[in-house]
Amino acid sequence: MVSKLALLGATGSIGSSTLAVLREQPSHITLSLVSAHRDAQKLAAICREFSVPTAILTGITDPAEQTSLQHKYPGLKLYFGEEELLKALRDEDYDVALNAISGSAGLRASFAIAEKKARLALANKESLVMAGHLLMPLIEANQVELLPVDSEHSAIFQAIGNHPAGEVSRIHITASGGSFRDLPLEDFTRVTPQQALKHPNWSMGAKVTLDSATMFNKALEVMEARWLFGLPYERISAVLHPQSVIHSLVEFVDGSILAQLSAPDMKLPILYALSWPQRWPSSLVPTDLLSLSRLDFAPIPPERFPLFYLGLEVAKSGGLLTTVLNSANEAALRLFLEEKITFPQIHHICSATVETWPNKPEPSLEEIIEANRAVYQGIIESHG
Repeated sequence: MVSKLALLGATGSIGSSTLAVLREQPSHITLSLVSAHRDAQKLAAICREFSVPTAILTGITDPAEQTSLQHKYPGLKLYFGEEELLKALRDEDYDVALNAISGSAGLRASFAIAEKKARLALANKESLVMAGHLLMPLIEANQVELLPVDSEHSAIFQAIGNHPAGEVSRIHITASGGSFRDLPLEDFTRVTPQQALKHPNWSMGAKVTLDSATMFNKALEVMEARWLFGLPYERISAVLHPQSVIHSLVEFVDGSILAQLSAPDMKLPILYALSWPQRWPSSLVPTDLLSLSRLDFAPIPPERFPLFYLGLEVAKSGGLLTTVLNSANEAALRLFLEEKITFPQIHHICSATVETWPNKPEPSLEEIIEANRAVYQGIIESHG
């Protein structure tokens, strides 16, 4: 049977890798719905190549621009705004949805997919970071198949297999260390956005690459792992692994450790999320053991990556503070890219925001969305 895929964030790095999988696997999966933020030209090209009938641009809100694009692409059912995306996710025909929307903007889409009862291939960490206490009960109630797309969580999912949580002693999430794992600490204040966007191992979007440079992405992944695998934070750790060949490890109660290894390429976890419980033959990501270098591991130094440790503190507090921290980070990244703050100030802004914002243990989705908006807007406005 050929599955129908809804691809959200189709023009980003995860979207591009997913399209490569679709080109190789046309007998297994087709594209039925796509969304992007603003890149109409690229989205239209995707629709032409894959004969996709429905496309949504969530970031284009000007009516004149919308009308112009509809005239430019008359053969395409083109819609605009987040509400139209949510409507399409409720009404359109698809079997699996891959949510690769970047950041907090992808939150509501995950809920719409879960309400549809389609398989959710999740590349949007923030859905669980901000609202895991709401999304996971919905997924369980609707018996939704939730497949992690992050390479680290895919590795854990594969290594755990059918073993119950009681047989898992600890999970170890690996971290490359990002763009500045070897940069002298005294040089951090002079880091430029261009330097931060050059990842040594992975080809990723801007936000994920910057989060890798601060190691905030590992804090998000720890939070996500807590919801995905039902383990307390005391049994989830992260370790530096500069080669990015081992994507995570699972340590069992008998002392055995299972790891998933491959070349650092997102096509493989995407392929697995779409093919599970099968494995489709593929030549997209070959890994030559004899060409691998040594594999190193080290603890994550707090003086180099303070935002990772701030994330762990907030994770254990839970509640609304995970949204507050995530929103503060998104705002700080924007300011850094606009060269209004230095690289170390990303952490300073996040820390100060968390300290001043009151927590709420079980926030509603509306409270999460409002706090996310208020924190982000407040930080941006305070910096002119």
